[in-house]
Amino acid sequence: QVQLVESGGGLVQAGDSLRLSCAASGRTFSSYPMAWFRQAPGKEREFVGGISWSGTRIHYADSVQGRFTISRDNTKNTVYLQMNSLKPEDTAVYYCGKARRAYYSGTDYYTEGLYDSWGQGTQVTVSS
Repeated sequence: QVQLVESGGGLVQAGDSLRLSCAASGRTFSSYPMAWFRQAPGKEREFVGGISWSGTRIHYADSVQGRFTISRDNTKNTVYLQMNSLKPEDTAVYYCGKARRAYYSGTDYYTEGLYDSWGQGTQVTVSS
C-alpha cells in the first residue's frame, strides 16, 4: 500500500501562485498514474489534473487548464501541482491519489473511484 502525504497549501490572494507536493512511500509509485483532486466545502471531490506513470500523458479539468501544471519526479517519488493565477473558486482541500492500474485511458483519469490511495489533503484558500 502506497502512503501519500500532500504539502504546500496555504492562504494566498487572487492572482498568486502555489506549488503543491505529494510525497509517496513505496517502490510502486513510478508504475502508476497519479492525480490531483479537490473538494470545496459543500461540494463533491472533483478532478483537477492527472499524469501517466511516465509523465508523457497529462489531463486537466477545464477549470484549471492553462493555469495549473501537474508534473512528477519518479526519482523522488513525488508528484507536483503548480498553481498559477489562483482564483477564489480554487479554494478547496487538495488531495493526491494513486491509480489502481498502470495504464489509463483519458476518461479514466477523471474517475475518483479508480484511485486506491489518497493523502490526507492540504488546504488551499484564495482570498479575493
